Amino acid sequence: MLMIHNTLSRDKEAFRPLEPGKVRMYVCGMTVYDYCHLGHARVMVVFDMVARWLRASGYAVTYVRNITDIDDKIIRRAAENGESIRALTDRFIAAMHEDAAMLGVLPPDHEPRATEHVDGMLDMIGQLETRGLAYVADNTDVCYAVRKFAPYGRLSGKSLDELRAGERVDVADGKRDPLDFVLWKRAKDDDPRDARWASPWGEGRPGWHIECSAMGSALLGKQFDIHGGGQDLQFPHHENEIAQSEGAHDCRYVNYWMHNGFVRVDNEKMSKSLGNFFTIREVLKQYDAEVVRFFILRAHYRSPLNYSDAHLDDARTALTRLYTALKHAPAATEAVDWDGVFAARFRAAMDDDFNTPEAIAVLFELAAEVNRTGSAALAAQLQALGSVLGLLERSAMAFLQAGDDQGLDGAAIEAAIAERAAAKRGKDYAAADRIRAELLAAGIVLEDTADGTLWRRA
Repeated sequence: MLMIHNTLSRDKEAFRPLEPGKVRMYVCGMTVYDYCHLGHARVMVVFDMVARWLRASGYAVTYVRNITDIDDKIIRRAAENGESIRALTDRFIAAMHEDAAMLGVLPPDHEPRATEHVDGMLDMIGQLETRGLAYVADNTDVCYAVRKFAPYGRLSGKSLDELRAGERVDVADGKRDPLDFVLWKRAKDDDPRDARWASPWGEGRPGWHIECSAMGSALLGKQFDIHGGGQDLQFPHHENEIAQSEGAHDCRYVNYWMHNGFVRVDNEKMSKSLGNFFTIREVLKQYDAEVVRFFILRAHYRSPLNYSDAHLDDARTALTRLYTALKHAPAATEAVDWDGVFAARFRAAMDDDFNTPEAIAVLFELAAEVNRTGSAALAAQLQALGSVLGLLERSAMAFLQAGDDQGLDGAAIEAAIAERAAAKRGKDYAAADRIRAELLAAGIVLEDTADGTLWRRA
């Protein structure tokens, strides 16, 4: 049985979906005013893995990952660029899709934009006002009265008196309590036209937190199974989502809360101010996208992920070992045989709170058996199990020969191999050895087989 660590209970719980055989999952997506960074990559890859495993386990999954396409940073960036908000967000949504595809992240079933759900947000704010949980502040913003929602603080595990407004909580003049947060921002005189919507409380735009409550309930219902996101969203964003949704609908919002750990860079928190901030695009200029995906999945999703060139180099070496075991195997499209010993251990690892480090360890044991026995059946199972994680889906040689072509490209390598073969036929073994050594110095490893000479990048 699948066990999931539920942030709400701080313990692993047996997963029992609301509707047998079906899973409804919502994940907080990106605020699209710039290129996605490594933290975004981890969220996308982790919950892509979760959705893949749920489907491999036989569940029909409805996966929603939202897009925040209106907020203060977006408005400022569009103004700085002299472009419309829609032009800015469309461009970075397209870039996000390109990054996700490179990382092997499958599209979610629904990808709602906040600007498409403003009416639903207004309806929810109206319900909260009717229930006495929302009020108009002195500055005419609409705010949530946190102390009127008794369960507030369950997710973060703190009492109301312990909690303080987090760095992403909007601070509004005239709030009744410092913990109260903004549901609707009244438009300022200098706000652009494309950042204003009509409302019963005057023109304005939604607060950040109300977006996910409205989109989640619109697409998955008032209560659903799994809500995911980065650890930084646990408080205040997800805490506030619970208060809004349960306050408006008077029922439990989410059964299982999942949060992935932070990304650190050389053991420091990734931050623009520290100069250790990397976009996905910057990383993919140096490393194969599957290596980056493998690097992310090699760590447990709840653990901190420490990024460094040394760790990425190690991930590349490790993934190369898996692909090397498959270099003589034909492309396989077989399904996983879950009765097999390796597959059963893989399943046990994944059912233990998506324990990808243990699952990947099983892949390495299986690769060792493939190398030892040359079994085509085991090679097929290795590919099939890897595919469950979005790995090992290329031909082995396509991966092993991929890389930086600033030195020798494929044509030059093949020409050198042909020259070496001619030298061997002419019994000029010194020349053949020299060519092999030159290729090795250039990072090209040769392997002579009965079917000819294979090459890969070191």
